Amino acid sequence: MSEPSFRPKYVSFDCYGTLIEYPITPITRELVGDQIPAEQWDQFVREFRGYRYDQVRGEYYAYEQVLQDSFERVCRKWGIKAAPEAGRRFADGVRSWGPHADVPEPLKTMGENYKLVILSNADDSFLQESVPRLGADFHAVYTAEQAGYYKPRYAAFEYMLDQLDASPEDFVHVSSHTRYDLMPMHDMGFRNLILLDRGYDPVTHGYDYLPVKSLDELNRMLGI
Repeated sequence: MSEPSFRPKYVSFDCYGTLIEYPITPITRELVGDQIPAEQWDQFVREFRGYRYDQVRGEYYAYEQVLQDSFERVCRKWGIKAAPEAGRRFADGVRSWGPHADVPEPLKTMGENYKLVILSNADDSFLQESVPRLGADFHAVYTAEQAGYYKPRYAAFEYMLDQLDASPEDFVHVSSHTRYDLMPMHDMGFRNLILLDRGYDPVTHGYDYLPVKSLDELNRMLGI
């Protein structure tokens, strides 16, 4: 592939789910046990995901407590008991997970050609453990704790722009999450948006993002 006419200053990423695995469902199943009938399990998992999204739409507070509060909300909705240690269990899981198998090699190659940035919906302590496992050089790593807001709040993205003294046109942004990243970023004027499609969200229309199946595919698009 020939060198693309557009070369971004930064390639920015969501971290969890996009670069780092996010297998939260097995922990959820352990915590819920047999309180949910098998035929309703998938619906419970979808609703828990929705509550996690809703829980971060205010001001920042610790991610472990976000996980606890969203779990308690969905359990209350379903009329089941929520484990008081759920937030800690989920947080321990997040800190322990490694990269998707298809990430380290192409990400390292990308980092040798572009400045890489992470904007993550977690606390600093999570990223301090997760980023070294990615095996790539990052120009900057920003967190909700630093920004004082979680995505999809515009202030989270504004924090990244302010820290880099950059504008939306300086970025290619990569995420596996449409609602947290790609939809609000589109509304803020970002246009070079990539959905690394891992099946979390349906591919929607009207937000000008480009679905890819791998970072290798993105590297080819970037002329690497």
